Amino acid sequence: MQISILKNIFIQFPPYIIDLMSYEGLRNFTITSLLIISFLWLGRVMEMDKKLKMAKIICVITLIITISNHLIDYNNGNWDIYENLPLHLCSITNLITCFILFIPKNQRLYEFLFYCGFWGGLMAILTAQINDYDGSMFKYMQYYSSHGTIIFIPLFMFFHLGYKLTRFSWLRVLVILNILMLIIMPINFKIGSNYMYLAEAPNIKNPLVFGEWPFYILNWEIFIIILFYLSYLFFNRKTT
Repeated sequence: MQISILKNIFIQFPPYIIDLMSYEGLRNFTITSLLIISFLWLGRVMEMDKKLKMAKIICVITLIITISNHLIDYNNGNWDIYENLPLHLCSITNLITCFILFIPKNQRLYEFLFYCGFWGGLMAILTAQINDYDGSMFKYMQYYSSHGTIIFIPLFMFFHLGYKLTRFSWLRVLVILNILMLIIMPINFKIGSNYMYLAEAPNIKNPLVFGEWPFYILNWEIFIIILFYLSYLFFNRKTT
């Protein structure tokens, strides 16, 4: 039996699930992918100072959208500590994206953003679940823009701003991610939340999400190890 510790609280706007194989899912994935590819290509024909300026503008826009999203949730009475703290993996990498180009170069922070942002964002777009969807275009666009950005920014930094992946970076990020999980899991049990989906599996059609609690988390660990390591091999090959 799957263990659920979620509190029986009133949810004004239930999650909106978008099946990838539907017209809506394929359309959104295609548009998001084309925008990411277009901006990556644009970086090839820009001078370095203009590349950095464009990337910083995107980060600032991401910050404005993130703050606006929280304000909208608060204004409509749908903000609470069970759903809206930045403790989901994509929320954490989204915050990193907002500030990473405005602080001194931090290799470890970049590597965490690269692995977790890229794969977390990609999985979120492939198996979209818009939590607290209120039917507005802003919420809809915010979901795809935020997840698209956490894919785009680390790739742009890699290809155009001189950031690289160091040896064993995949393993270090994996250790850090597991430390985060060990911190967030008791928070979930304490307040009845489901951050990083460590208390209950997300309600999405994802071949990587199967099994009861806690076995689906163990399955994730295996897939994450494989994905992180293959990512390192692929991108490291591109730089040698």
